[in-house]
Amino acid sequence: MSQSLADLTQSLLTAARKAGADAADAIAIDGTSLSIDVRNGVLEQAERSEATDIGLRVLIGRRSANVSSSDTRPETLAAMAERAVAMAREAPEDPHVGLADPDQLARDWDVAALELADPAPEPAPAALEEDARTAEAAALAVEGITRIDAASAGYGARRIHLAATNGFSGGYTRTSRSTSCVAIAGSGTGMERDFDGDSRIFQSDLRSAQDIGRTAAERTLERLSPRKPKTGAYPVIFDERVAASLVGHLMAAVNGSAIARGASWLRDAMDHPVLPDGLSLIEDPHRPRAGASRPFDAEGLPTQRRAIVEDGVLKGWTLDLATARKLGLQSTGNAARSTSGGPSPTPWNLELTQGDTDRAGLIAQMGTGLVVTSMIGSTINPNTGDYSRGAAGFWVENGEIAYPVSGVTIAGNLREMLRRMTPANDARPWLSRVVPSLLVEGLTLAGE
Repeated sequence: MSQSLADLTQSLLTAARKAGADAADAIAIDGTSLSIDVRNGVLEQAERSEATDIGLRVLIGRRSANVSSSDTRPETLAAMAERAVAMAREAPEDPHVGLADPDQLARDWDVAALELADPAPEPAPAALEEDARTAEAAALAVEGITRIDAASAGYGARRIHLAATNGFSGGYTRTSRSTSCVAIAGSGTGMERDFDGDSRIFQSDLRSAQDIGRTAAERTLERLSPRKPKTGAYPVIFDERVAASLVGHLMAAVNGSAIARGASWLRDAMDHPVLPDGLSLIEDPHRPRAGASRPFDAEGLPTQRRAIVEDGVLKGWTLDLATARKLGLQSTGNAARSTSGGPSPTPWNLELTQGDTDRAGLIAQMGTGLVVTSMIGSTINPNTGDYSRGAAGFWVENGEIAYPVSGVTIAGNLREMLRRMTPANDARPWLSRVVPSLLVEGLTLAGE
């Protein structure tokens, strides 16, 4: 009988000690993934994978090394530990590396309250295939759609366990269920595509496949016959579908790794305004049924709700133990890791304060400008915050959508952009990043 993940991580720690490690932590992940693709009403591809992956980090003084494997035989565990210890002895010293102190560790967490795993049975492949077929048929039923590029459905389940020689041991299970559809309209150089999809922890929360297919088709038809707007300075609305990217740039700038290197345009912004007055950005890793929720981080520290930005003012970096030590601070419980690497600071669920109006209200308020629904490429200067991205969406005149646009480049500076944001109230509350559509004044558009 195969070992449990808890036993497997303890076996790795025992092997590390035997091989000469001063300290160690181990992670084990096993999971199942099932995906179905349909094209022209016919099953095109069905994939199922099952795997167990293990990772070991050993420490000798202030030196460390990581090894990983998908082979869980006892002789492999011993070989991994010996190899990791040999690597650590040759590694450069890092004065900030090390496990958490025992009094820092998470205790008495409530995994059930987070609702990370759907207790419903794994769906049969036929059920996933039916979802994909339904999404494809719903999109094709919309007049003007010429074909479907992809219609897919999937399911995944993962068990994760972390243990360390400081006494920590804990694990949890995650599930996911998804459906997506990409529709195409037009032909030749006039061809356009768009998509819709949904991914949830609980299968019962998933939007209907018919709704997903129909929405993908409608979005595609709206993009036909695009133009380029005139070059100039205009207000821009980042549609809810893409608005979280702005928050993503903010989070990259407050990541402890960037701050410790001095490579962030917000490196001197602590306790200074970075968003408009009244807007807050809250991190909550304990939100039920949310994709980035977790009871503890990858170093065994408790996760916690915190304000990254409060009333427009920056209040915290995103820190793991090592970056916190470099900065003379305490970890914020934001360590993440894979089996093949050590911890690094990573944000969990985020929620930006919403406004008082819907997307249509923002469009009316904007008057003339651009609504961005998709983006390509990215040129972000991490030191200055200079921003440039390709975009497509809709041109607005007199507060109403006039025509689709593509091939436009948006440019600005993130420090100024984030301070000029006006939020709508249309964020989807089940996403890990709950961010509404955002109106940003005075950006430069390069079009015709």
